[in-house]
Amino acid sequence: MSVLDGIGVVGAGGEGRAVAAYLAARDLPVHLYTRDLDAVGEIAHRREIVARGVLDGRFPLRDVTADPAGLGARAVVLVATVTTAYPEVAARLAPHLRQGQVVVLFSGKLCGSVEFACALAAAGAPEVDVVETDALFAARPSGTDGVTVLGVKGWNLISGSSEAAVARRAGLLCEWFPMLEVARNPVERGLHDFGAVAHVPIALANLGTIDRAEELLFYVDGVSARTIALLERTEAEFAAVADAYDARLLPMTEVLDRYYGCPATTLLDALRTVRPYRTIAAPTSLDHRFLTEDIRSTLVPLQALARCAGVATPMVDAAITIMSVLGGEDFRRTGRTLARLGWDDLEHGAILDRLGAGGRVAGRAA
Repeated sequence: MSVLDGIGVVGAGGEGRAVAAYLAARDLPVHLYTRDLDAVGEIAHRREIVARGVLDGRFPLRDVTADPAGLGARAVVLVATVTTAYPEVAARLAPHLRQGQVVVLFSGKLCGSVEFACALAAAGAPEVDVVETDALFAARPSGTDGVTVLGVKGWNLISGSSEAAVARRAGLLCEWFPMLEVARNPVERGLHDFGAVAHVPIALANLGTIDRAEELLFYVDGVSARTIALLERTEAEFAAVADAYDARLLPMTEVLDRYYGCPATTLLDALRTVRPYRTIAAPTSLDHRFLTEDIRSTLVPLQALARCAGVATPMVDAAITIMSVLGGEDFRRTGRTLARLGWDDLEHGAILDRLGAGGRVAGRAA
């Protein structure tokens, strides 16, 4: 298969639309798949996306459809859905995939490619490469015809369900997205997600305001020196877990600078200089995806990996507990557990072996 077979983009939220527009702007053949055609009515009717902001123009699409059957003809399938839907999305895509394809996850969170590969195997899909990166665009849907792109990250990492998959696919992905570099393993890639470090601590520091649905600029009004103390303690726990799994975590100030070019010596100064963050409003509910996705798909697996390695994570533990109580949901059970990664029977050393092996990080069903 080659890129001439087309690129399927699954998901038509802000990230999906931005990815589709970005690739179409490079004259690549893009097919957009969504379960809600009404939400993209004008895009479907005109077969083009209108992009506004740092990516500007009208970009043609080959097709816009709710039928995933055509995915079998696409060389590359890009998944830009919420990470909490991965098991469902994998089950829906599995009957239509073919051996030799690659599935690329945008915003995989922690070990998303491992979970997705396990879910595909459980659904009987043929063996395909699964690789992941983070959300590369600060983007919002704009009506039913387009997308507003507030910013494009200048740096991010790639990892995957196997080292071999990353080796096979990194060249093409770096050609399309020159900001990408290869991570040591899925743990290193997943823990470089700034949102996963910041969203929940900032929300907890502004709990009453968010719960009352009052207006708040999340990164401008919602942070202070004391809020930053929560973020820095959480960052230290992320770094300790990264170290336990042969990964290296860059300081979050450096991550933000690599993302958007905002050199600063403190995290508070960095947050106040990130242009795309200046207009981001806080969630108006504690049940917002902005928060629950990071808990289910990053904090829960991080806590499980930390316990497996004997690393203490009191800030992460507290955040999961508080949000579980407030949300009436046991996130440790509903989130991305080690069982969903296929690692529930593995000890720390065995997981390290998986991460360092040249074969598959994610096991397949027998």
